[in-house]
Amino acid sequence: QVQLVESGGGLVQAGGSLRLSCAASGRTFSTLGLGWFRQAPGKEREFVGHITCSGGTTYYADSVKGRFTISRDNAKNTVYLQMNSLKPEDTAVYFCAARVVCTARVLPSTGDYGYWGQGTQVTVSS
Repeated sequence: QVQLVESGGGLVQAGGSLRLSCAASGRTFSTLGLGWFRQAPGKEREFVGHITCSGGTTYYADSVKGRFTISRDNAKNTVYLQMNSLKPEDTAVYFCAARVVCTARVLPSTGDYGYWGQGTQVTVSS
């Protein structure tokens, strides 16, 4: 069983930055593929980005490419989502997700992940 706990959400003005963290436990961290998703009110959960088990490859949704960066620290069992140049349309609950099978493929579907955090709210004011 994998437990994921997100933190770092909050209220920020448009153009600002936030860094989300997701701490994982329950399994060797380096064997987890990790993704970030978000869900705005009334909308489906959408893919933000993914980082492979080794951390060597990242993938991003077009809507965040060039503004968001995913990284992982395998020594701290933590994955990060650095969000810059935030826009009001980035407002959502952000979720960390994990899968226990490593792959080099992009994993943009919620069904690709077996474990989810509780989410952290990000609100971007205009």
